[in-house]
Amino acid sequence: MGSRDSMKNIAVLGSTGSIGRSTLEIISHLKDSFQVVGLSAGRNKELLYKQINYFEPEIVSLSHEKDADELKKMTFSHKVKIRYGQEGAEEVAGYSKNDIIISAITGIKGLRPTIAAVRSGKRVGLANKESMVAAGALINKEASKSGAEIIPVDSEHSGVFQCLHKENLQDVNKVILTASGGPFFHLDQRDIKNQSVEDALNHPRWSMGKKISIDSATMMNKGLELIEAKWLFNLPPEKLDALIHPQSIVHSLVEMRDGSVLAQLSLTDMKIPIQFALTYPYRKESALPSLNLSEVGSLDFYEADLNKFPLLRLAFKALRKEQYFSIAFNASNESAVNAFLKREIHFSDIWELVIEVTEETNKMEVKTVEDILNLDQETREKIRDKIRRRY
Repeated sequence: MGSRDSMKNIAVLGSTGSIGRSTLEIISHLKDSFQVVGLSAGRNKELLYKQINYFEPEIVSLSHEKDADELKKMTFSHKVKIRYGQEGAEEVAGYSKNDIIISAITGIKGLRPTIAAVRSGKRVGLANKESMVAAGALINKEASKSGAEIIPVDSEHSGVFQCLHKENLQDVNKVILTASGGPFFHLDQRDIKNQSVEDALNHPRWSMGKKISIDSATMMNKGLELIEAKWLFNLPPEKLDALIHPQSIVHSLVEMRDGSVLAQLSLTDMKIPIQFALTYPYRKESALPSLNLSEVGSLDFYEADLNKFPLLRLAFKALRKEQYFSIAFNASNESAVNAFLKREIHFSDIWELVIEVTEETNKMEVKTVEDILNLDQETREKIRDKIRRRY
């Protein structure tokens, strides 16, 4: 990626979301090292307009044509290309001047832009875990062809990446991802079932978007991360595990065959793994305070209760199944979580629907992006149909 101090051009996919905003804060802090050339967003044209004013990118994209047309009127004095839709996000992802693309669009809608970024052969800071869950084999194949460098942005995967940086994979006994346990870790199984949307969104450690907050409450997020880790680090299922760590200070543990256990520790702030993905293999001064372990006091670890969090159990099963199973697992969850956020279903319905639909999915071979998206759409329709019949 060039010398330590050379200027890098950055595109941020999902620039108005939590990860996107944090990325742009880091770029503001390290303005002598990075320059924004591309931004893609969903429907938040007001925030994107502010980002255009501040960072002066060359190309931006919004999800809808109407929003893009309105943004053009707002930015008539700027020399910025304005695109829209999936094609627009893909154009930002594959923009020729990019050196690094941060892929932070939430959900399966981030798949095509992520693949476009990988096909460009540049560095991809991957924060869109659903893409790797649904299309890990395909993304790795494209990266091998293009020479793209995939650096994980999730705090847990960044921790594994840092621990494994100078290690041989054959020396690894196990990779353990840590989970906060979410807002319901200390509740009994029977008390979790009817928790409200507000309770599920009230994460004890992290400030995140709605979808990922619900996934944390069901422990689905850790399940997705286990599947992602399988593809990111080329690990067999038996070498992957998870532990509950309420303090969220230790982000990953890597057990080596000689008995050593490597760990990556840092403050509970996504800016640390984001910055590492931008600056790797170098490190730059952070705007965050240092980690003070004496203030943390204790670091606790617990086994995950797979009866209390059945989606985590299903994720361990998905690790051993073919790609179709993970696609259905992810799609059914996205659809069920969306229904819960709209208050159409109860909290416990999320995992009941996901398990039912995923297990019902017929085995099929997945070769192309179209195969993935078709199965994704079919799965979502099944969830919606079950919700209509149930309620």
